[in-house]
Amino acid sequence: MTHSSFLHRSKSHVKKQVSKGKALASNSTTGEKYYFGEPKYVPGEVNFKDPNSDEFRYKQPGFKTLVQRIPDPRVSPPQINLQDIIGEDLVSEIENVGRIVFHSVGDTGAKFSTAGLEHEAAVTEKMAEDFNEPDPADTPSFLFHLGDVIYNFGENEYYYDQFYEPFRNYNAPIFAIPGNHDGLIYEDDQEASLAAFWKHFCDDQTRHSPEAGGLARTTMTQPGVYFTLTAPLVTIIGLYSNTLEDPGIISSEGGKYNIEDKQKDFLKSELKRLHNENYKGAVILAVHHPPYTAGVIHFGSSGMLQDIDDAIKYAGNFAPHVVLSGHAHNYQRFTRVMGKQQLPFIVAGSGGHNALPIRSDNGNVPIRTPITDGDITFERYFADYGYLRVVVTTKVMSIEFHDVSSGLDSKSPMDVCTVDLQERTLTTSTPALRSVPQRNKLVRLKKKALLL
Repeated sequence: MTHSSFLHRSKSHVKKQVSKGKALASNSTTGEKYYFGEPKYVPGEVNFKDPNSDEFRYKQPGFKTLVQRIPDPRVSPPQINLQDIIGEDLVSEIENVGRIVFHSVGDTGAKFSTAGLEHEAAVTEKMAEDFNEPDPADTPSFLFHLGDVIYNFGENEYYYDQFYEPFRNYNAPIFAIPGNHDGLIYEDDQEASLAAFWKHFCDDQTRHSPEAGGLARTTMTQPGVYFTLTAPLVTIIGLYSNTLEDPGIISSEGGKYNIEDKQKDFLKSELKRLHNENYKGAVILAVHHPPYTAGVIHFGSSGMLQDIDDAIKYAGNFAPHVVLSGHAHNYQRFTRVMGKQQLPFIVAGSGGHNALPIRSDNGNVPIRTPITDGDITFERYFADYGYLRVVVTTKVMSIEFHDVSSGLDSKSPMDVCTVDLQERTLTTSTPALRSVPQRNKLVRLKKKALLL
């Protein structure tokens, strides 16, 4: 199946425009009404609504070397609970079933070309297809975006073309950390860094944005650009790694960069809190720039990796179970050995923007994996488009990479990495399901919350 075919799906799918006021919504515990995808399939657009490219500004020198101030969160500590978005009943039943599924991917923002739209649509439409499951325990509860939602400067005017429209059929909440492009500003930019990202993801109340162009999805109410998301069986700590092409930074790194250390302090406090609480669920660290990468353009972020190590040590050697990143426009998986623990570092910047190849070895020969250097092993890679589907139970977390080249109807991942949550090692065990009666109750609750 070609990428372009994702823009016009088969006749077996309903293709009626949504009736106003009947969008999929959740009954949150806060009393606010969050709207997500359209209630019926809506075909994608084949051209940009705003055709004005900012590519010429991106080629100007200077701005790429500037770090930007990190906005203070709206609340302290910046924490949000999935229950506040989709409601207590549905969260309770997910806990009873003992299984949660969600997506993660970065770098979905489309290039200013028809091909750019097709590549992003290939990913978002395949993710939307994951809601078509016979078992509701297999449907995703949310998407955690790994940054670079909008190219090239995160402008508000591009949110329809690069966010709301591509995700029109995605029937669940979308949380996000910013990427470097979401925070970049050019020399005479009238908009502050991250202003548009804040408007659409860190709103003080959920609302329909004019940039949604009449589509259903409302703004998200994250407490800030760095925050902790608590969901059944999993906690995700998301950090903003600023606006440099490379490296990613989450602190001043001892005065090297002119930013505060509040994100590093936040990471330290969150890991220590989870350790002190004897938290048994999966812990994920999400940050746009990857600490490790084997891509041809971007390189790793050693200073940020040291900040992560410092936070782990501060928390009594309590490490996340996996580190997820974007930025490099492909899929890469590394395993780092830390004593008796195995910590995966996964790059999923394969969301639709300009797929990039992996470095070649000596003599311009492609790298054959796995390849080990010290405590880090480069396990797998895929230099094309796709996304992560994460499945968490009480015992394991399975991280699947699904490539779009396999087609809409394929449910078979190209790569799977499964972590034993207690041992913090890789395992071949698979997530198990609970009983049929519990899953049937989940069907009723998801339909009531309009997530199916």
